[in-house]
Amino acid sequence: RRTEQEIPWTEGRDVWWHEITARQSTEHTPEAHEAEHPLFILYTSGTTGKPKGILHTSGGYLTQAGYTHHAVFDLKPATDVYWCTADIGWVTGHSYIVYGPLANGATQVIYEGTPDTPHQGRFWEIVQKYGVTILYTAPTAIRTFMKWGDDIPAKFDLSSLRVLGSVGEPINPEAWIWYREHIGGGTCPIVDTWWQTETGAIMISPLPGVTETKPGSAQRALPGIAATVVDDEANEVPNGSGGYLVLTEPWPSMLRTIWGDDQRYVDTYWSRFQGRYFAGDGAKKDEDGDIWLLGRVDDVMLVSGHNISTTEVESALVGHPSVAESAVVGATDVTTGQAIVAFVILRGGVTESPELVEELRAHVGRTLGPIAKPKQIKVVGELPKTRSGKIMRRLLRDIAEGREVGDTTTLAD
Repeated sequence: RRTEQEIPWTEGRDVWWHEITARQSTEHTPEAHEAEHPLFILYTSGTTGKPKGILHTSGGYLTQAGYTHHAVFDLKPATDVYWCTADIGWVTGHSYIVYGPLANGATQVIYEGTPDTPHQGRFWEIVQKYGVTILYTAPTAIRTFMKWGDDIPAKFDLSSLRVLGSVGEPINPEAWIWYREHIGGGTCPIVDTWWQTETGAIMISPLPGVTETKPGSAQRALPGIAATVVDDEANEVPNGSGGYLVLTEPWPSMLRTIWGDDQRYVDTYWSRFQGRYFAGDGAKKDEDGDIWLLGRVDDVMLVSGHNISTTEVESALVGHPSVAESAVVGATDVTTGQAIVAFVILRGGVTESPELVEELRAHVGRTLGPIAKPKQIKVVGELPKTRSGKIMRRLLRDIAEGREVGDTTTLAD
C-alpha cells in the first residue's frame, strides 16, 4: 500500500504485505538443513542466450558468502555501516545484501530507489546521512556519476567511507581513479571483485590494507581459491600473456548444476578444459602475475587476424576526457572479418561533432595501435543494460549489423 499506486490484483492469489506481516510471530526457530540441501535457483540474465537456472546449496554457499564478506571488506561488525547498492534479486544482492552481511551481523543500508531520484546526489546524501563506511557498487554506476560531474559528490560529507568495492564487470582505470579520488577522498582502498552467479561468492579480489592495488586489475585469487589463465591447449600462460580464466580446484560456493539440465552444466562449464572450470571470461596476467579481466570471451573481436578485447577498446575510449561510458562490439565486415563499432556516452557539457568522433578514433589508435581503431563511433544518450548493470553487447551487435533487436525482457531500459 505504501506506494499508493493502483495495484493489479488477483483475488485468491495476491495478499497485502501489511496484513500478512502483522499476524506473524516475532519469534523464529530456524530450520536445520543438510549442507547440500538446495538453497536457491538463480537464473542468469541471459546476456549470451537461453537463461540458466544456477543451483546453490546451503552449507558451502553460506560459508563462502560469510567468509568473503568479512575478508574482502575488512568488516568490523560493531562499527561499520555497510551498503551494497545492488538489486537484491541478482547474485550480488543475494550474497552481499542478504546471506553474507546477515551471517556476519553487519549493520547495513538497503535502498531500492535509483541513484538520481529525487536528485543526482542521492547516493552521497545516503552515505552522509547514515555514516556509511563500506560502499559496494558497479562500474556502470561509477561511470554514470563521472558523467554527472565531480561537483555533485563534492557537496556531501563522504569522510565516513573507508573501503570501496566494485562489482559486475571489469572497472576501467579511469573510473577506478575517479572513484578513489572523488568518493574515497584519495585514501580508501578499492576492492575490484571478480566472481559470477555461478561461483556464488567473490573469487578474485585485492584485500584492503594487504594488496598493493593496481587500477583496473582484480589481482589475485583469494586465500583458498585456485585460479589461473590458460591458452587454447589448457597450458598455463606465462606472466605478461593472455588467455582464458579457469578455476583449477573446487570451492565451497560453487554451483552444483544447472537446474533440470545436468548435461548443459557439464557442457557449459567443464568440457572446454578437462577437469577445470571455465568461466567464459578472457584474462591476462601482467608481469607480476596479477590478473586483469578482459570481459566475456564472446566479446573478443577478430579484426584482420588480431584478437582484440572489447574491454580494452572501451577502456581506451573512457580514458579520453570527453567520454563517460562506452560499449564496443565487433560487427561483420567483408574486408577485415569484423569491424569495431563503438557506442559512446559523452560527459556532461561535451557536445558531439565530427571532429570529436575523429579525435576519439585517433585516441584509440594511439593507445592500442592502429588495428584497434573503431571503424564507426556512434554517440548515444544511454546504453542497453540488464538490471544488474551489465551492458547488453548482443543487442548492440544487432543494431550495428542492422538486425531485428532480439529478446529484451531482462533489460532495465
